[in-house]
Amino acid sequence: MRLGIISALAEEQYGLIEAMQGPAKLIHGMREYTAGKLWEIDAVCVLSRIGKVAAAMTASILVEKFGVTHIIFTGVAGSGDLGVRVGDIVVAESLVQHDMDASPLFPRFDIPLTGQSHIATDRELTRRLAVAAREFLENEALAPQMHRGLIASGDQFINKRSQISALKDALPDLLAVEMEGAAVAQVCFEFGIPFGVIRTISDNANEDAAVDFMHFVQTVASRYAFGVLKNFCAR
Repeated sequence: MRLGIISALAEEQYGLIEAMQGPAKLIHGMREYTAGKLWEIDAVCVLSRIGKVAAAMTASILVEKFGVTHIIFTGVAGSGDLGVRVGDIVVAESLVQHDMDASPLFPRFDIPLTGQSHIATDRELTRRLAVAAREFLENEALAPQMHRGLIASGDQFINKRSQISALKDALPDLLAVEMEGAAVAQVCFEFGIPFGVIRTISDNANEDAAVDFMHFVQTVASRYAFGVLKNFCAR
């Protein structure tokens, strides 16, 4: 395995570079890629920045230039379900681009000419991420829960109750919303690369989302990402 680890923001990957053995940095396409060993796993860490295009470009470079064999996206997300609370962890089983709509040429959410709308994550990576997340929460004696299911991505920061309600009506199984995962999923689907997405819930995707998001990212997100990925790599 050569594992590519992507996050949108530095706080979502804090501590991973410092934990690497023999890190080597390379700047390519306005991004800094750091390769080394993470708990004995060959890994490449990179920040994609925010949004689907940025994430897709980053994932493509990881595959084409750095030869990664597996990709994990880790970061934060807004809640897409009343049962998913701030601090909970969502491990994606499938991802959909909620702003993809080429109707009437194609059904809503279908990615034209791929035959895909909901792209499934790799079963084994997803299983390992779920186990790592559950162990992290148990070891830390934390109250938050781990969920598995559908995550939706789009080039919008969802911060209105009306937005999340409309998405929930269209996607009843929705657990979380963010801005990158489904783009990475499409890249990995087309390259045949196993991938997983794990998100910590930072806000409720409502009118308080922006304030809650920044506070959570700065105070909590890095600890979650580091702890879960350490468990994942050490298994």
